[in-house]
Amino acid sequence: MSIDYDGRRFHALGGGDGTFAEYRQHGDLVWAEFAGGHVRRGTVTGTCDRDGVLRLAYTMVMESGEVIAGHSTNTPQLHGGTLVLREVWERYGEHAATGVSYLEEISVNTHESVGSVR
Repeated sequence: MSIDYDGRRFHALGGGDGTFAEYRQHGDLVWAEFAGGHVRRGTVTGTCDRDGVLRLAYTMVMESGEVIAGHSTNTPQLHGGTLVLREVWERYGEHAATGVSYLEEISVNTHESVGSVR
C-alpha cells in the first residue's frame, strides 16, 4: 500500500486523550509533531517504505516535565475506509516499556494546529 503521509493527521483509535499528530513527508523521509492530552510537545522522525510502513524515533515532553524517548514501527491498515496505523513501540530508559497502539486518520478540520506550545 503506497501512502503519502504529507498533511495527514492521526489520533489514538477512538480519540484517546486528545493527543494528535500532523505528519509531513518528502520522499521516504517522514516527520511529525504531536501534542494534546498529557503531552506538551512531541516529535517523530523516520522513514517510510514502499508499503507505507513507518520506522520512527520519537521524543515527547509530558505535562509532568518528564522526557520520554523511543522508537516505533507503524504498519498501515484500512478499516472501513479509514487509514489506521498499527504502532509497535518501545520506550527507553527509566520509562522503558513496550506495546502496541492504534492510530486512526482524522480530518484536517478536527483539531487546530499542533504548533501551540503548552
